[in-house]
Amino acid sequence: MSDFDSSAETMRTVRFREYGEPADVLHLENVPVPAPGPGRIRIVVHACGLAPADWALCRGLFAGKLPRGIGIDVAGTVDAIGEGVTGVSFGDHVLGSADWAGSETAGASDRAIMNRWTLVPAGLSFTQAAALPMAVDTANLHLTWLGISEGQTILVNGAGTTIGYAAVQMALIRGLRVIATAGETYARQLRDLGATVTPYGAGLVERVRAIGPVDLVFDTAPASGALPALVEIAGGDPKRVLTASDFAGAAELGVRDTFHEDRTRRIDVLPDFAWLAAEGRFTVPVARTFPLEEWRAALDISLSGQPHGNLMLLPEN
Repeated sequence: MSDFDSSAETMRTVRFREYGEPADVLHLENVPVPAPGPGRIRIVVHACGLAPADWALCRGLFAGKLPRGIGIDVAGTVDAIGEGVTGVSFGDHVLGSADWAGSETAGASDRAIMNRWTLVPAGLSFTQAAALPMAVDTANLHLTWLGISEGQTILVNGAGTTIGYAAVQMALIRGLRVIATAGETYARQLRDLGATVTPYGAGLVERVRAIGPVDLVFDTAPASGALPALVEIAGGDPKRVLTASDFAGAAELGVRDTFHEDRTRRIDVLPDFAWLAAEGRFTVPVARTFPLEEWRAALDISLSGQPHGNLMLLPEN
């Protein structure tokens, strides 16, 4: 089967043809509608999340064949099914991951090829569904690497990020006590969930110590020089700290980081958390939504470092 649909139909997509800064290399293009290969499906995209991971791909992370699209997290309606695919039908509502590495386009498109999906439970909107995949996967993977267990106390630094917010909920669901650092945007919501919240900045070590001892630390905040304080909070043991953001600081301090853990240890919990989200027991914040043609506005907000939640493209609007 060819990479593109045999019909003359075209679609819009945001993609890059060379590596560099996202604002310089990304463009909205009209391209042929792609056809799903073996083990893949195609959806009409109703919602696509944008994340810092997209900008890292533009800059050359996991470099490969170009052009490539952006937008890994997607939700939509199945409109084509590749060879060998079972368990999904034309017209099903699904959420999951766009095949950003194996296709010339990704989720920031009118249609997307998906290489991983689960059904959208009743009661969960497309926007809420598309906010889940990367946050759920990343938070769960890092908590697994940390080796959390019921009764422990974990500090989540950057609990207002999408990954941090997800990690707080997961830890609470699994019976941990959670201390969360966050700004005012999500402080109240995090307290309502059951976390003990403290602000960022000077005096963090003392504030956390006043709350109580910490067993493990998960750092999701944008690199801000907080790792030395986090190591101190962890009793001086850098191996009790795992960062998903400050890789330079991790190398200097001996802190664990995303790229030096066992990446084969993956358990797919996305279907479970999709059901929890549909039941109102789990959520990933969505800050703003944009029509596809306003993708640059979403990019600017994301690159500002203050998105305050998921930024979502809605191609169908």
